[in-house]
Amino acid sequence: MTAAEARERHAALSAEIVEADAAYHGEDAPIMSDAEYDRLRRALEDIEARFPELAGTGPASASVGAKPSDTFSKVRHVVPMLSLGNAFADEEVEEFVARVRRFLNWPADRALAFTAEPKIDGLSLSLRYEEGRLVTAATRGDGEVGENVTANAREIADIPATLTGDDVPPVCEVRGEVYLSHADFAAINARQEVAGKPLFANPRNAAAGSLRQLDPSITASRPLRFFAYAWGEVSPAFEGTQAGVIERFRRWGLPVNPRMAVCEDASAMLAQYRAIEEARPDLGYDIDGVVYKVDDLALQRRLGFVSRSPRWALAHKFPAQTATTVVEAIDIQVGRTGSLNPLARLRPVTVGGVVVSNATLHNEGYVQGVGGDGEPIREGRDIRFGDTVVVLRAGDVIPKVMDVDLDKRPADAKPYVFPDVCPACGSRAVREVNPRTGRLDAIRRCTGGLICPAQGVERLKHFVSRNAFDLEGFGQTYVELLFEAGLVRQPADLFALAFEPLKAEIVKRREALSAAKRAEGEPAPKKAKKKGDDEDKAIRNLLASLDARRTIPLNRFLFALGIRHIGESTAKALAKRFSDMPALREAVAAAALQQPGPDWLALSAVPRVGPTTRDRLIAAFSLWHPHPEAAGAPPQDEVEDGKSDEEQRPGGGRLGLRLSAPQRENLLAHYGSEEEIEAAIARAAAQRPGEGYHFLADDGEIGPVATESLIDFFGEPHNAAAVDALLEAVTVEPMESAAAAAAFAGKTLVFTGTLEKMTRNEAKATAERLGAKVSGSVSAKTDLVVAGPGAGSKLKDAERLKVRVVSEDEWLALVADA
Repeated sequence: MTAAEARERHAALSAEIVEADAAYHGEDAPIMSDAEYDRLRRALEDIEARFPELAGTGPASASVGAKPSDTFSKVRHVVPMLSLGNAFADEEVEEFVARVRRFLNWPADRALAFTAEPKIDGLSLSLRYEEGRLVTAATRGDGEVGENVTANAREIADIPATLTGDDVPPVCEVRGEVYLSHADFAAINARQEVAGKPLFANPRNAAAGSLRQLDPSITASRPLRFFAYAWGEVSPAFEGTQAGVIERFRRWGLPVNPRMAVCEDASAMLAQYRAIEEARPDLGYDIDGVVYKVDDLALQRRLGFVSRSPRWALAHKFPAQTATTVVEAIDIQVGRTGSLNPLARLRPVTVGGVVVSNATLHNEGYVQGVGGDGEPIREGRDIRFGDTVVVLRAGDVIPKVMDVDLDKRPADAKPYVFPDVCPACGSRAVREVNPRTGRLDAIRRCTGGLICPAQGVERLKHFVSRNAFDLEGFGQTYVELLFEAGLVRQPADLFALAFEPLKAEIVKRREALSAAKRAEGEPAPKKAKKKGDDEDKAIRNLLASLDARRTIPLNRFLFALGIRHIGESTAKALAKRFSDMPALREAVAAAALQQPGPDWLALSAVPRVGPTTRDRLIAAFSLWHPHPEAAGAPPQDEVEDGKSDEEQRPGGGRLGLRLSAPQRENLLAHYGSEEEIEAAIARAAAQRPGEGYHFLADDGEIGPVATESLIDFFGEPHNAAAVDALLEAVTVEPMESAAAAAAFAGKTLVFTGTLEKMTRNEAKATAERLGAKVSGSVSAKTDLVVAGPGAGSKLKDAERLKVRVVSEDEWLALVADA
């Protein structure tokens, strides 16, 4: 692997990991098994080991969890909530113990104890106790900042409101896992089914969804449980051993796992692993491995941390479990982002004590037996109706079809044809081509984003969010209610809402919830705070929030549409380039007419060729092709000294272009002969993108990927109609530009620490409105640092570089004077 190939592969792996983290931690909707995720992580770490310059450069290198949702207020962890390194084989555990000894220079004959405990498959939670009283509960989030779920945590019976004992520290952050028992999970899903609501995929998803509710009464209605096993900030710091602290937790009233044991060496650790694995079917809750920790806390401090995990701990994952069954059908489910996800309907089979009747098939290429890089999967064996397959269940998340037994394939089995239209809405379903690499995306996606019912709720949640239309009061619960009731299916419907239908639906939902509780023999929900006049006032406030947003800047309007690859920054770039929606749509239509063709994209996808060499090949072809009889010598600046004209040929006939040996070999391998290479270059030259496409794609702030997304989005008639309907309901204004003469024009600002009088997003928007650029790091070019409580390394950098530092109050005074 060359350095360039390593960078490309590193970036691709990072993107996959970040997407998986967001789905698993942020949305409680995993898109891959634990085993697949761990494989991606290991591949990333292997590349970083071979190419150290890439270590820490990607968004996934040191990532933990996912960015916390804007639905909840934020809590910054004083001590980060890190992840754990993983092991899958006994040898890796033995190497872990040896590595700890080497780091500590700990002789082989000197005792070194470790704890071993079940690894709970739930949702991480940090509980902050002050003077023994619970004051804050926060999810892991991205490891640095989590979501404030204090009100919900107080509804979990296992979590004590007050710690009891005369040795409870003044400040103690207890960390552990929120989970559901198998029996309670089954009961919740039965309730979901009766109510006609989607079933939870597994106990972990159900636990996460139950904890991350805006209404604490929903959390209270679900029997969540908690195990404590770690800690964050503690004052004074704990001394002694890991096992000793866990025993203190137990005395203070916190639930701890009774299967934790202290082990004296690697063989004892592995014996405990086997014992826990054997007991796994009878535990009554999900675990996916065993966690080992150095028992001595002083040694833990000496070992410290590396990247995203502590040196003193390791997660030993359970192996995947497999079984053989038959594919009875292949269905397509449309995901929240429009992805067409193939699902195998299986003849029910027991895998690891669980009956499995469905399994993921990942994507179109996986069904066909071809990877995104063109390499075969399962040695090229595709998956068909009637096939006998091996099903793998790993990590208690999503079973997957691993392999096919061709000897048992029915004679009439036909290859599965992937749909090119969305089964949910009938819009086109396309596989995007990355304009930079020419490679097809592995996922086929529906292009009917605004009207596709499968994507509807999530699209609407994005539309009403703070950085989009910022519709106050329209949280997750209301959006789901309006969508399920059929009152809102696309954004324009929000602005057509009327008082009476909205009130009727809210009352109907409340009465249905009360009836369901009574039918199950549970006490009725607590009386809603808003009744009568108060409830009417709340509904009028919702409608007033809509009226307040009938005029909106172009950048926020574009971001709210939820177009793939159009984030806030790209939306702002588009709003700077275009004054209104008609101008933008006209430019997108022009770009669509002058898109690059498949041969132009395919040429750049040849390994070792890429866009730069593709353009050189086409330029050389354009130079020589009109006058083949004059091609006796290539341009002098392309000639390699001492080589004949024949040796100059790159596998491209008369082009006389200097190429490396691997590039020539790959071109020949891909196209078969020099004549075919020239023919392919000729086709690529004829399919070059035109000026209309370059106008958008060559803009450094927009780029070809976003350009293709805009073309796909506005090329779908359903989306165009939905945008037209929205434009009839709202007025789009040009983005407010920063005044060139503003006090902060051209200045670079950094915000650090906690802002107490405005959100970070509001502060950033204010600075940009006044002409400043907001940066995430401090450098010699930084003009001003606004520091709030808890400011850390950025404040130190500012002091070291002698950058001006002001408080939040001083910043607000500067803004008032600007």
